[in-house]
Amino acid sequence: MQSVDVAIVGGGMVGLAVACGLQGSGLRVAVLEQARPQRLPADAPPALRVSAINAGSEKLLTRLDVWSSIVAHRASRYHGMEVWDKDSFGRIAFDDKSLGYGHLGHIIENAVIHEALWEKAQRCQDITLMAPAELQQVAWGENDAFLTLKDGSMLTARLVVGADGANSWLRTKADIPLTFWDYKHHALVATIRTSEPHDAIARQAFHGEGILAFLPLSDPHLCSIVWSLAPQEAERMQQADEREFTKALSIAFDNRLGLCSLESERQVYPLTGRYARQFAAHRLALVGDAAHTIHPLAGQGVNLGFMDAAELIDELKRLHAQGKDIGQHFYLRRYERSRKHSAAMMLAGMQGFRELFAGENPAKKLLRDIGLKLADTLPGVKPQLIRQAMGLNDLPDWLR
Repeated sequence: MQSVDVAIVGGGMVGLAVACGLQGSGLRVAVLEQARPQRLPADAPPALRVSAINAGSEKLLTRLDVWSSIVAHRASRYHGMEVWDKDSFGRIAFDDKSLGYGHLGHIIENAVIHEALWEKAQRCQDITLMAPAELQQVAWGENDAFLTLKDGSMLTARLVVGADGANSWLRTKADIPLTFWDYKHHALVATIRTSEPHDAIARQAFHGEGILAFLPLSDPHLCSIVWSLAPQEAERMQQADEREFTKALSIAFDNRLGLCSLESERQVYPLTGRYARQFAAHRLALVGDAAHTIHPLAGQGVNLGFMDAAELIDELKRLHAQGKDIGQHFYLRRYERSRKHSAAMMLAGMQGFRELFAGENPAKKLLRDIGLKLADTLPGVKPQLIRQAMGLNDLPDWLR
């Protein structure tokens, strides 16, 4: 039987960030992951799943000493953002220079971030990567959690970190209630080539029952799209022939970047909001999608998860340095309170935003157009909005 201080179940981006952040703290860490990540060749076409990494997450990844390898592999810095309501006057635009920043964020393939964190974890002496490893059973003891794997091996840990995704097995086993709701939208993702350059600007259009984002990649004519549509419409767009698809795409996007052509397959996945009633319990802490999932319209999902990681790293280091039991729910409540509040605010904000921009009701359309116009023109509003989007209002002290 192997014994560690922290067992992280789930070796995705957020779970690995927690592991790398604990290196050097004196805590022994094990990461349990079902499969090792596949190495992404430098000349591979862009992967379909990308994240808009904000300044807060960039600070964390820099402190974890993986940012330079991520940027060296492939990352697209963006300098502006445009959001508009189709067929109306509502519009808001941001650019980094006028707000005093060098950039607003980066669009990065999830696989690139994952690979950099995995390689970093492999080099860390205090971290044991167990892959393939799948949990079969967990028992919560007074002083330890007992984990049994499907291959029959056993592990004890003072704290288990649930980083095992939206359908978290650990969350279920700990009987933590989950509030969830169907956004009644599916996201269609694809890589698109545009005839006009994207100029390193992230763009998002609201149109009737859909939300369409064009996220700039390192090639000046390539964008990753996330098109949020009603389920039947998303499926229809996935099955449509390329000509019909690109025509509908150009119309929804007001033809902002000229003619579009498809550069990849089209994938569709359902969108569900989730919020765990507890982010911690006896010998357990939840991070990332295991604790919350949100609509991708503001691209904040993974950034929220990385801030969970940053807060938990800080808390565990502090507890360990003070000689306290890192698995006691009493001590984990500070992490829980802080992250539950941040997640609740983000979830409520996204829900309100989505409700306001759904449908073609004339009164609602006028309200959102006036709101966008005021946000674009009133002094002092834009800097606050951009600080929030960049994650600079939500940083734990050690990252400030």
